[in-house]
Order: sequence, then C-alpha cells, then structure tokens
Amino acid sequence: MNQTSTVERHAAQAGAAAAAPWGQYLTFMLGGEAYAIGILAIKEILERPQMTPVPMMPEFIRGVINLRGAVVPVLDLGVRFGGGATAMGRRTCIVILEVESEGEARVVGILVDAVNEVMDIAAGDVEPAPAFGAKIRTDFIAGMGKVEDKFVVILDPARVLSGDDMAVLAQATAEMAPGA
Repeated sequence: MNQTSTVERHAAQAGAAAAAPWGQYLTFMLGGEAYAIGILAIKEILERPQMTPVPMMPEFIRGVINLRGAVVPVLDLGVRFGGGATAMGRRTCIVILEVESEGEARVVGILVDAVNEVMDIAAGDVEPAPAFGAKIRTDFIAGMGKVEDKFVVILDPARVLSGDDMAVLAQATAEMAPGA
C-alpha cells in the first residue's frame, strides 16, 4: 500500500470534514504504544528513512534528511518521551509534520516504529489528557481517543516541541542548509 497517497487522500478529505463532529488522525506505534496526530499536521510519510547525523545536537534529534532539496530535522520521539532510541526496523518510518511555533511554520520529521492507519475519532470519544499514569509528559498529550475497547494517545505536535526545541531545530536546519 502506498502510504503517502493514502495520507494525501485523507488530508484532502480532512478539509471538507473540518466542521464535522469528528477528527481524522494518523495512528502509529512507538515503543509498543499507539499514538495519533491530527491529519492536518501531516505532510507525508517516508519509508526506509536515510538520515544524516548532526554533531552537537540534543540526543532526541536523530539527524536530518534531504526532502526535495530542503533540510528537515528528524526527532526520535522515543528519546523525546524519555525512553530509549527508536530501533530501525523494516516498518520504521519518518512522519513529516508541519508544526507552528511562535507564528512560524516549521517542517520536521518524527521517527516512529510503524505507521498504522488514518482513522476517524468522534469528538465525543476524545477524553482529556490524564493527570497521571501516562508514559510521557501529560503536556504532550492533546487527548485520549477511545478506539474500540482501547485508548490511543493523541499528541499535540506543538506541545511536543517547545520553543527552545524549535530554536535548536532551526539552528540545525540552518547549519545543514546549502550555502551555510
């Protein structure tokens, strides 16, 4: 299955569905847990990622990729969430996001174990972030989506990347850009 075309198709449909009482989310696996990000933040999915490490960056910045001539930093969410580095496997992907920070849109990649699917989650099936018990900081969580008899952690990409993180990413991008 071509995951990029699926995401593009769902992203196009998401504009029409924006006023509907549900949201569309890309679900993915990380460290054995299911997570989701709103489809409107997703630009594309890259399979079999090839990254270039960048020296002197925080541990959660795994490297950068060349995305059609643009330097895009890649974050390892496993490390960002306080766990171990994401192991590279045959289903490992980079999800390319557009994140707004301080009024400026930035393109970043997040390394995930595997991409699952795009799913609709009704607004009534989204609970607030728990005050305790999550494996990640609760301020990273936009909500908990009820899917069948399980919960999916819905992430807020802007919260996962603080202003300081975005400054570090901007520095990494500038240092790796052609002509820098």
